[in-house]
Amino acid sequence: MNHDYDVIVIGGGAAGLTAAGVSASLGARTAMIEEKKLGGDCTWYGCIPSKTLLHSAKVAQTIRTSGAYGIHAGDPSVDFQAVMRRVHEVQKSVYEEADAPGIYEKMGITVLEGRGSFINEHQVAVVKEGNETLTLNGKNIVIATGSRPVIPKVGGLDTVPFLTNETIFSLDKQPARLLVVGAGPIGVEMGQAFARLGSHVTVFDYGERILAKDHPELTSVLHECLAGEGVHFRLGTAVRKVEKKGNAILVTAENRKTRETFTIEGDSLLIASGRQANIETLNLEAAGIDTHERGIRVNESCQTSRPHIYACGDVAGGMQFTHVAEHMAKVAASKMLTHLPMKIDDKHTPWCTYTDPEMAHVGETEESLKKRNADYDLYRFPFSRIDRAITDNDTDGWIRVYAAGFDGKIFGVDILGARAGDLIAEFALAMRNGVTLRRMSDTIHPYPTYALGNRRAADQWYVRKQSGTLVGLLKFFFGYKGEMPDTSDPDRIV
Repeated sequence: MNHDYDVIVIGGGAAGLTAAGVSASLGARTAMIEEKKLGGDCTWYGCIPSKTLLHSAKVAQTIRTSGAYGIHAGDPSVDFQAVMRRVHEVQKSVYEEADAPGIYEKMGITVLEGRGSFINEHQVAVVKEGNETLTLNGKNIVIATGSRPVIPKVGGLDTVPFLTNETIFSLDKQPARLLVVGAGPIGVEMGQAFARLGSHVTVFDYGERILAKDHPELTSVLHECLAGEGVHFRLGTAVRKVEKKGNAILVTAENRKTRETFTIEGDSLLIASGRQANIETLNLEAAGIDTHERGIRVNESCQTSRPHIYACGDVAGGMQFTHVAEHMAKVAASKMLTHLPMKIDDKHTPWCTYTDPEMAHVGETEESLKKRNADYDLYRFPFSRIDRAITDNDTDGWIRVYAAGFDGKIFGVDILGARAGDLIAEFALAMRNGVTLRRMSDTIHPYPTYALGNRRAADQWYVRKQSGTLVGLLKFFFGYKGEMPDTSDPDRIV
């Protein structure tokens, strides 16, 4: 068997699958190595199972609140095992349709099951089951080994069973009381999902608010929504000790301000306190690849310290999203094989947390704009004035756009509300292509849709342009009889 390849991809998650697919499509002889199962975190431990579970939880919540729609169904009866069976069925379906080895083998890609590690900068060892080892020679190599959960140093944690995103979707019994350490995206998504399915949920976090990277005004609204559904938050607390008590788990935490300690009892413990790059088994030193505290060091084209070796996705220590991993892999494979000046677009990267309502962002944050003393204006529009949101009873949330007052150039956007993840995509497209708020406002959006909220937010730019001087001139020259509009309130919404 010929083990010489134009491209060797180590890792078969979102980044690895994309890098291998693009490489093969560009005529490169490609091998892809995966230690576990193709699909990576997204299919098996992240996006697919979490969103499937969240949807089941949303159905339960819709039934619970159906009286608001004139439908009286009573409290839902949750068959947790059936819920989890559906999660696994969806995972299997996605795997078979998009991730299975045969799909990539039809592209001409050699798919190898095993653990890949460097022998030198052009050779990769593949350790297969039974310790059989293959040596592959690669002109170019892509590292896409992803990340894994960070396990915090908490006293007693090594003595109790706990869950991570890699194990929570294997549960066959619903915990009556779920304790969650971490109020980031995984913590709040799973907290809401299990609360809606009937668990009593408590979420601990060292920080003073949930989703620390998102806008504090919007996270405050989301906090209230989740708390209203029964998710209990213990923020500004440090988890000091974990212990087992019979079949229960006790978490002892300390309030950072008052120094008061308290203990909460639960049946299951989910650790959702961050992620770290999978680099330990790669033998990077043998290839002379530089690293930093978050993972492998790469440049704007995903190249490592060895120009023929690239790193994509979580292993490179940047934004840990499937769409970012895929984007990086496209850049890496294209740069690697065409030698064109491809670069990562890190200025227009959207993200979304899929709570209900959803929380999404793209571009600069308002905090960063203030820090650099940027000249920007805030344009807002509430979901309570989006007609489609009103018909669906999904009126919690806001669209917040940070843009130049002169020409409406968009710097960043925060959205809290139904379908925020879909809505943010229009702003990402607009920002990448230089579409201003004026052009968005002039673009016809279908009615009634949530996307019309984006246009209504953009309309506020025009509202600000209605200066008294302009209207006064129009009244003078054309003899209009109406009253002057009140433009004294910069926060008015029309």
